[in-house]
Amino acid sequence: MKAIQVIEPFRVEIVDVPKPEITNPDDVIIRVTSGGICGSDIGIYNGTNSLATYPRLIGHEFGGIVESIGSAVTNTAPGDQVAADPVISCGHCYACRIGRHNVCRDLEVMGVHRDGGFAEYVKVPAANIHLYHKKFDESLLGLAEPYTIGVEINQRAQIQADDRVLIMGAGPIGICAMQVAKRNGAKVIMTDLVKERLYKAKEMGADEIVSVSEENLEERLDRFTEGEGIPVIVDTVCIPSSFEQAVKLACPAGRIVCLGLKNQPSSICMADITKKELTIVGSRLNNHCFDEVIAGFEDGSLTPQKLMTKAYNYKDIMDALTMITEHPKDVLKLVLKFN
Repeated sequence: MKAIQVIEPFRVEIVDVPKPEITNPDDVIIRVTSGGICGSDIGIYNGTNSLATYPRLIGHEFGGIVESIGSAVTNTAPGDQVAADPVISCGHCYACRIGRHNVCRDLEVMGVHRDGGFAEYVKVPAANIHLYHKKFDESLLGLAEPYTIGVEINQRAQIQADDRVLIMGAGPIGICAMQVAKRNGAKVIMTDLVKERLYKAKEMGADEIVSVSEENLEERLDRFTEGEGIPVIVDTVCIPSSFEQAVKLACPAGRIVCLGLKNQPSSICMADITKKELTIVGSRLNNHCFDEVIAGFEDGSLTPQKLMTKAYNYKDIMDALTMITEHPKDVLKLVLKFN
């Protein structure tokens, strides 16, 4: 079968690899129909993703049609439309035992630590399979995964109806988190430097948008919260200064969600956290969030068709990578089609 492999940084090839076979009772073989290109895929391509090894079959945002199943599989059948959770955990460490397998001590992510789903077929454990209940556009099946990041953010922030939420950054993850927050009944204000992304965020449901290069964010937040201060902040910008700003902007008893994986330290005074008794949490990957996303896709409250900028045939992977690297302002999510 054909698959997309990053041989080494800046070298991508369409390669022939063996089609996966059922070897364990809980195996599921998926015929991949589509996959979304993520920033971590770009990091593997350009050599900045420190978690990946080479060569690597990339792709952790993927979905398709079940081709075959192992003898013990009962949650899906051949012909089902499915999305696949790329998170592989041990099931035994402390994090797994308390129900947080997404931060497993021995965590592996398909497409990063092990081969992924940018291939004509992929093998996935049955526990990682999630069904679509209605016939859905095959080019969008792989976009459940980025929305699961948004669900995890909302769960970590405990976002609920009538919350006022600031999402810093209107990229794909910021917009996914926003749509989930809106689905939960919150009001959301979003910031960015790129006006095109802000306009897209507004189109997809953001209550208010702020171009931080042109407007005073503190004044806008004061009006947005009627002077109370912002209680929930999601930092998808993920640089030291954005984290510092989040701590400054949060109101007393506020909640902050961090997504950054950079090793650069931030300069934050602990008194700023203690005096306001802030809750600051990390959010990584997803913790069994796929079913909520699929429900949102099927009831129309989440709109992956608007998140997708353009679809390419998988053989045109270099065109897609060039589009992302040379025209980042024009791209939210590019999709590869394998059918």
